[in-house]
Amino acid sequence: MLYYLFEYLDKTLDIPGTGVFQYITFRSALALMLSLLLSTIYGKRIINFLRNQQVGETVRELGLQGQNEKAGTPTMGGLIIIFATLVPVLLFARLHNIYIVLLIVTTLWMGTIGFVDDYIKIFKKDKQGLKGIFKVIGQVGLGIIVGAVLYFNPAVTVRTDTGRTDVFKVSTNTTVLLPAPMEEKSTATTIPFVKNNEFDYAEILAFTGEGYEKWAWLIFIPVVIFIITAVSNGANLTDGIDGLAAGTSAISVLALGIFTFVSGNIIFSNYLNIMYIPNSGEMTVFISAFVGALIGFLWYNSYPASVFMGDTGSLTIGGIIAVLAIAVRKELLIPLLCGIFLVENFSVVLQVSYFKFTKKRYGEGRRIFLMSPLHHHYQKKGYHESKIVTRFWIVAIMLAILSIVTLKLR
Repeated sequence: MLYYLFEYLDKTLDIPGTGVFQYITFRSALALMLSLLLSTIYGKRIINFLRNQQVGETVRELGLQGQNEKAGTPTMGGLIIIFATLVPVLLFARLHNIYIVLLIVTTLWMGTIGFVDDYIKIFKKDKQGLKGIFKVIGQVGLGIIVGAVLYFNPAVTVRTDTGRTDVFKVSTNTTVLLPAPMEEKSTATTIPFVKNNEFDYAEILAFTGEGYEKWAWLIFIPVVIFIITAVSNGANLTDGIDGLAAGTSAISVLALGIFTFVSGNIIFSNYLNIMYIPNSGEMTVFISAFVGALIGFLWYNSYPASVFMGDTGSLTIGGIIAVLAIAVRKELLIPLLCGIFLVENFSVVLQVSYFKFTKKRYGEGRRIFLMSPLHHHYQKKGYHESKIVTRFWIVAIMLAILSIVTLKLR
């Protein structure tokens, strides 16, 4: 909203200094600072409100050290993250930007699913929360919306010929008009660590013959649904000990912020020889607000936690990361960038699958890990929560750096 006010002041009244709001970097810095302030200052008030409403965590007996002390700790702290993200975005972002609209919808959509899940657990005294089928339906619904908008909306375009930026070429006594570089609708994405690394989902249907491109949505939308479902569930599983999900997510989102900024800037995308995605740079404002909210939330969620994010926060975080990666055409980088989520998810799948297999074959179930997800395995081995979280953060930083390196390493 402030963006439009200052745009009016700049263009209509020509007030000095108001034009600074046109710069994404300036608005991103303001969004980051405001979200930090909101999450740290008002976060305490939200925690007190949750405590007064007796919105406390019900802890299952898992035999983990320090587990019982967490009983009654306020949950639904994801409300802090959502509030501290959306307020700066509404103030500083260009709200007509299609990517910003998608991210706001994602935040509210996944936040609502998580909120309902937490509400059922706390007030209905049902430890299972929202039934899994309804969670999946919600995730699939969001995937259909995001996939359809990215595929059909005319504002979502890409440009791969970033080297051709000149419209006019002047030689001796001659001016030659060159065709302007084309922005086009495309389902192209980026394959990390590969030279000439652009892959178009439409090519999967090339065997069907001429005109196959118009059916690319049959591939693209299911891919979007799968990614959103997988990443949001991965974030949900990672939220098991104090500060783990929020910290690792902030690191991954920061890396995505670099991708969105360079992909949305014609100069940087030309220099790095990467796909230029018009208008995607605006997502940097959202990312800045989101990172600030996550870091501010860590103020209260670090060990020993004063609040838990609950599914309200974890599902929202996963959904936002997935949509950001898809929008900036880096979804194939998710297994590396969100490696912590992947390992946590995979540890559960391995544990359950191996247990069922051995029970069927040997008559008794056996386990690979002492407990899954993976962070509980290390707790069972006697590692303190803080040590586990810190080491997972270090791994997340290494993965984020390696992901950024893919801009040139191919």
